[in-house]
Amino acid sequence: MKILLVGSGGREHALGLGLQADPECNELHVAPGNPGIAQFATCHPLVVSDNQAIIDLAQHLDVDLVVVGPEVPLVNGVADLLRAAGIAVFGPSKAAAQLEGSKNFAKEVMADAGVPTARSFTCTSHDEIEKALDAFGAPYVVKDDGLAGGKGVVVTRDRQEALEHALACKRVVIEEFLVGREVSLFGISDGKTILAMQPAQDFKRAYDNDLGPNTGGMGAYSPLPWAPSEIIEDTHKKILAPMIAEMAARGTPFVGLLYAGLALTDHGTRVIEFNARFGDPETQVLIPLLKTPLASLLYRAATRNLEGVKLEWKNETAVTVVLAAKGYPSAPQFGDLLGDFPTVENTLVYHAGTSHNENGLVSSGGRVLTVTGIGSDLTEARDRAYRAISHISLDGSFYRTDIALNASVAEKGN
Repeated sequence: MKILLVGSGGREHALGLGLQADPECNELHVAPGNPGIAQFATCHPLVVSDNQAIIDLAQHLDVDLVVVGPEVPLVNGVADLLRAAGIAVFGPSKAAAQLEGSKNFAKEVMADAGVPTARSFTCTSHDEIEKALDAFGAPYVVKDDGLAGGKGVVVTRDRQEALEHALACKRVVIEEFLVGREVSLFGISDGKTILAMQPAQDFKRAYDNDLGPNTGGMGAYSPLPWAPSEIIEDTHKKILAPMIAEMAARGTPFVGLLYAGLALTDHGTRVIEFNARFGDPETQVLIPLLKTPLASLLYRAATRNLEGVKLEWKNETAVTVVLAAKGYPSAPQFGDLLGDFPTVENTLVYHAGTSHNENGLVSSGGRVLTVTGIGSDLTEARDRAYRAISHISLDGSFYRTDIALNASVAEKGN
């Protein structure tokens, strides 16, 4: 099978390794890719927002499958164009990708599907915003209705900060704050069947103890030893399957990866958000633990043929930690030289924001690398990840030191 993977981040690096490890994949191309991916795949320069460039490359390479990593080309409708050209694609149509492209649309679909989520108001005026903030009170949850590159959500007790963020949005969703532990749970769908992956936990705040601004994610781990034993089955039954059924009933079947961000509240599981693609950095812990061959799995989803498939997982634990550039997330510093990476047993270093210049490998994104440790439990996986990341030199860079710490302590205490 010849595969084209679209994207350039840590998520794509993890997906690329997973695809390449499947014996069914005999040729892997990535566009645009990054220096880490270039070590095992053929990379092609390309702007991911350019639909026609993606179509042209897929046709030129005569690929059997296109896997779309980032949200922008999906919301732009690249999957529709690929399917119209007769190319199998793992990724939702433009209409289905609105589950990520519009928070308001996702709320409407959840209401029709009977999926539990936070109460919310969609606002377009100053007066509506003020009333919504009054209705829910602090902490305020304010979400830009459209795509915002991981910077569209503000959760704050500062009314003025909430108001300013809301007023900066063309249309904004303001919702109640959900109290409960957060979980990421992905589903792989062929439009009618959806397979739930094992849960992961992401850490959104920039600094230790969940302090600092929201980011695209500073680390993750999986599986979750503290999660309810029925969480996968429960989420599939009450959230993932109803959403897939509702999208199909609307004539816009969802083919691809449905990411459910969940809060485990005292009143049951509630949806915080949906995304229409693999999450970053959760992908960097989930793919190394997946035993089911990835290329074959995604091809079956793309060709509407998942019925009867069961996902298999390794009996291991993974922890990933993000190395962020100085100034991330508001004003990351680019162009700094990266030192040599250490070789630590059972660790993987995924490139996220790197490039080459005349001096060597340099930073080119806010999240520069993600380092994943794999072990028999959280303690071993954490130790490996932190041992590896502590030896990577990048001027002014930082990382959280508490990824999976509380869960690891609790696991050792049991």
